[in-house]
Amino acid sequence: MARPWLHLCICLQIPGLCTNLLLSQTPEHILAQTNNKTEILCELKKEHAGVYWYRWSQERQNFEFLVFSNSLGKATYGTNISKDKFSVHGVSSRTSYSLHISHLHVSDNGTYYCSVSQSSQLLLGSGTRLGVVDVLPLPQKTTQAPVSKKPTRCVTKRNAASRKGACSPLVWVPLAASILILLLSLVPTAHRLHRLRRRLWLRIHRQ
Repeated sequence: MARPWLHLCICLQIPGLCTNLLLSQTPEHILAQTNNKTEILCELKKEHAGVYWYRWSQERQNFEFLVFSNSLGKATYGTNISKDKFSVHGVSSRTSYSLHISHLHVSDNGTYYCSVSQSSQLLLGSGTRLGVVDVLPLPQKTTQAPVSKKPTRCVTKRNAASRKGACSPLVWVPLAASILILLLSLVPTAHRLHRLRRRLWLRIHRQ
């Protein structure tokens, strides 16, 4: 384990150097509540003898070995690592492993890495940042602006206009034009009637 551990320490000095396409780790971020539990999934592109799990603590500035689980399901734990708190579950395909963390505490904050040994090197996953809080933040509610209801003065639909009165410009403009034409056509007629009445009046008075 000396050479893989040395290579692992070198990789920590250059973030992203040891991340590779052989490991797929999800999710990237986890925000969990105290005393709950969570799970981190590690997918392998091909079978390996087992999977290592490590934790990097930014606060303590240390990289801690948690547990190694081989393909047969046997687990080897690091120093002072509780078996009740950390457990690894695999599937029959031996290409998928999940780290289960129980009884979460603020001290569990950190970035968790799954890794495999290949050619005397430890290849790291992309990492999962875990944050443990006493109270989870409430989801933000999307507030919608109230819809302003403006009074409708008229209805432009034909059927509504026929029932409640013609208020549409398409209705009253032609109607007003028709009335105006009718009034204009009555002016000559009224003038003729006035002249006729005047002639009759003059004849009656002459007699």
